[in-house]
Formats: sequence, C-alpha cells, structure tokens
Amino acid sequence: MPGRRRARLAAAALFTNVILLLAGCSSGGGDTAGSGPVHLTFWSALRGTQQVVDEYNRVQDRIRVDYQQVPSGPQGGWAKVSNAARAGNAPDVATMEYPQLPGYAIDGVPRDLTDLLPDSVRRKFLPQALDLTTLDGRIYSLPVDIEPMMFFYRKDVFTKYGIPVPKTWAEFESSARKLKEADPGARMASFFTNGSQHLAGFAWQAGARWFRTAGDTWHITMTDAPTRKVAAYWQGLVDQDLVRVEPVDSQQWRAHLQSGETVGYMAGAWAAGSLMNSTPGGKGKWAIAPLPQWDPAHPSLGTQGGSTFAVTKDSEHPKEALEFITWMVTSPDALRAKLSSGISSAFPAVPALVPVARKEMDTAYYSGQDIFGLFQQSAGLISPNWEWGPRMTSTITSVEDGFAKAGAGSGSILGALREGERRTLPDLKSLGLSVTTN
Repeated sequence: MPGRRRARLAAAALFTNVILLLAGCSSGGGDTAGSGPVHLTFWSALRGTQQVVDEYNRVQDRIRVDYQQVPSGPQGGWAKVSNAARAGNAPDVATMEYPQLPGYAIDGVPRDLTDLLPDSVRRKFLPQALDLTTLDGRIYSLPVDIEPMMFFYRKDVFTKYGIPVPKTWAEFESSARKLKEADPGARMASFFTNGSQHLAGFAWQAGARWFRTAGDTWHITMTDAPTRKVAAYWQGLVDQDLVRVEPVDSQQWRAHLQSGETVGYMAGAWAAGSLMNSTPGGKGKWAIAPLPQWDPAHPSLGTQGGSTFAVTKDSEHPKEALEFITWMVTSPDALRAKLSSGISSAFPAVPALVPVARKEMDTAYYSGQDIFGLFQQSAGLISPNWEWGPRMTSTITSVEDGFAKAGAGSGSILGALREGERRTLPDLKSLGLSVTTN
C-alpha cells in the first residue's frame, strides 16, 4: 500500500517475543458447535456503543456481545485495559485510540489481525486510516474514524468585521490581529495548555515526524525543523495576545465560545457534533472551513482524535471478535445505530459510509453546509508519514506540563516539547528499545 509505514516497534528480541506471544494465542476459539452462541466481551468509552451492540445482538444470534462502558482514556480506560491484559483477562474487543496503539502493541495487548483480515475488508478503509493501525507491516486494529483537523469559526463575526476566512497560517495571524483591533475583547482561537495532540496535528501538517524508526531503532525528534516552525508561530500568537491561553474543554473555554469572545476553534472533524452540543445558542452562526495551510500549493493535514477497535491477545474467539469489529466499522446499520445516540460528526474511516453519515446528520446548526463533503476532501490530505510513539500517555503528560508553564509565562512552547522529548527517552529505554534523538 502506498504510504504504508514500515515502522519496527521494538528491538529485534522484544518484537520477536511479542509476535511469538500473539501467534501462540491465535489458535483459540471459533468452534462452539452444539454449545450455543459465542459470547464476546467488549470494553469501550465511545458514545453510542451500547446502541451498536444492541443492534448487533438483535440482527444475528451466532455471537452475543456483552458490553461494558469504561472511562475515557485519560480518566482510567487506558490503564484498565493494560492492567486486565497483564492479568490475562482482557476483554475480547477493546477500543484503542491511535496514539496509544503502538504502546499497546509493544506490550502485546492487541492481536495481530493481518492474517485474519480479508483483502476485501482492507480495501474498504481510507488508506491513511489503516496506515495508522499498521505497524511493521502488520495490522493491529481496525479504524473506527479518522479525524482531519478543521477550522470552526463564527461566520457572523467574520462577516460583521469583514474578516476573510484564512486559507494560510499567515492569513490566520493577520485575521486574528484584525479581529482584536475591531473588538479588543475577542480572540480568534485558543492555544490549549492541555492540547498536546492539537499541536501534534499542527506539526504533522507541517511535515514533522516526532517518532520514526530505522531498523530496530526508534528515533525521537520532537523539535525538528517543522515543529520548531509551528512552535514559533504559536508562541508568536501567544506573545502578541492574539489567542487565548486556556485548557480545552474547560469551563472558561466553553464560556468564551458561548459568549462569542472566542470566534474560532481548531480540532478534528468530530468536534462538529461536540460544538453543537456544547454551544446550542450558536446555531446558524458557526461554519466549518479547511484548516489553514503553510503552502496551499502542497496542502497537507494532520489529525486530532479518532479511535480503533482491537481484538486482544486474551480473546478465545478471535475470528468471531474480528467479525463483530468488521460489522461495527463497515456496516451502515451499525453507523445508524451509533448516530441514533446523538453522536453525529465523527468521520468514518470507511468512505462508503460517508453518505450514511451525511444523511443522518442534521446540519441546520451549520446552515445546511455539506460538512461531510468537506471532511472527505480534507481526509484525503492527511499525510501518511506520521507515527505515534511507544509511550504517548507519558509523552503527552510531559508536554502538557510544559504547556501549562508556558501559558503562565514561565516557559515556552518549544521548551515544553524539548522537555517532553527528554522525559520520553527513559520510558522507551526501560522497554529495552534502542533509541536515538537529534
């Protein structure tokens, strides 16, 4: 597949041990003749999952899925899956977000699905989505959604002050300055002190590669030239007071959006539904545009958000588990069941489901804008060269500690990234990985 990463997840000995472990588990399950339906356990924090499971259990009787809702990743869900796997009792199926997947794979939590997955199913996915679940040429999970970064903006405010919707990052800064001059209390967007994955998406767009592999060695460079450019740009916006500095999803951030004091928001496509729910008074005022580009002649994007479903090494029924996952991520009925819960805008990793998502979502909030058409165009611009690191939870924590200091004036954005890189090194070396930096 063009653009498929050729990452090697670990030093040769460690990686071989992981593969042997997974291979040793691959013979379990599948033959339950005369014993009734196969029972699968499924853990997820994703909204709408209960409705999807109920629909699956309704339309067939060979497989019965028992669903357990777990906390979202940072609130304990990631640790719950890891701890269960260490104890040998992980669920058959679990949700794994893209940044955490490499770490789970090194720990031997997800099963290698490569030889179980038919080519007919592989071809259904957007290549950039499947690329993010393919490690060292092996597929460890199936993508649920892929979330290109977009620009959400208050079109009424832009119209009021004659501010053009920025197509480049240079224009974004110019528009931010014009907005502040027109309304000293308003700001174009926010720099998120807990937004390491947002900044990663911006760096990704600019051509950065924070993690990459050569042979069996991981190379970490969270301050490469593209990242330094992005960090300097956002540092400039912060220093000039052209953007707010606050945590995403905080009460103050939502209040600024609701009051119109903050008129823009950059996030993955999924945020279209979140914005509708959190800012209902904005109906008819908000619109969505492509993320500004560094070089419009060579457009590129990163992502922010998105999830995958994995069959764990502990599953005794891997074939049935994969069958269930395949239905969840490729079936129109599964997507309709998910959307019935009120979740509305996550962009499907299977392009054939886009018409279903488009039909089911009421876009009156965005004045009838064809947002899924826009998402589809943007998804095609996602760069295939990005790799997440083996211990992103720790890396994210380290970077966001630095962002908080930068927001308080006692550090810088680039300094936070340097510290995140420095603190990530011992985590990787403790796994027995060969690691290099700049």
